[in-house]
Amino acid sequence: MKKFILSIFLLFSIFCSFAQKGKLLKGMYLQWGYNTEWYTKSNIHFKLSNGDNFILHNAKAHDKPDLEAIYKAPKDISIPQYNYRIGFYLNDSHTKAVELNFDHIKYVVTDGQKVHVTGKIGGVQVDADSIIDPQNFLHFEHTDGGNLLHINYVQQKTLAMNAAKTRPLINLIWKAGAGINIPRTDFTYHGDRFNNDFHIAGYNLSGEAGARLYLSKRLFFEGTGKTGFVRYINALANTSTAKGNRASHGFAYFELIGLIGYDFKF
Repeated sequence: MKKFILSIFLLFSIFCSFAQKGKLLKGMYLQWGYNTEWYTKSNIHFKLSNGDNFILHNAKAHDKPDLEAIYKAPKDISIPQYNYRIGFYLNDSHTKAVELNFDHIKYVVTDGQKVHVTGKIGGVQVDADSIIDPQNFLHFEHTDGGNLLHINYVQQKTLAMNAAKTRPLINLIWKAGAGINIPRTDFTYHGDRFNNDFHIAGYNLSGEAGARLYLSKRLFFEGTGKTGFVRYINALANTSTAKGNRASHGFAYFELIGLIGYDFKF
């Protein structure tokens, strides 16, 4: 995962280097922050190496913010659901930008819920309700990250300036983006659990809007609401004793994000 992210950064840096030489970029910014999400219900399709092939219909899921880790384990900043962005301004007024966006989200199918199951399990056709239970059936989550990596196009509009009219105080901001999912899926089937490897497993689309509050000339806080669609095509769902298992599903989401950012000028 780290090698993959580093390679993305390298490619993005090369692009930015060429763009800067061509005077296309007018500055940059870095951001770090945290998030919380809400997910729509999802039809989750499992294809397992033992021949089981079934769908959980309208399964409910929730996030796992772990925001208390910010003060309980402040040195480990990646425990909560986090976000980071690297943005590059495209004009002198900094109203347009392109950014590399990474959302570390956690998606947990809620245990104890009743879902309708169709397909084949243990060589038998099923079409009935079942309870999501790790010991007797299954548990499924992307909690080492649903991990949405994408490129955003960004626009801003200044809503308020400082008294001297030399810099913005509040900017409205909106974004649109698309990219890939790199989850690490934790899967349990009949009590057999395995936390799978990071894996490119699908794609995502999103739109985002909110505001930036400039605390100083360069330092700012950004708060946004984000919505989009995530599709996992082939998430790894191996267990400790069985390989070749896959899961696919899609869902819409709404995300609240708070970030601290800093502007740099070239």
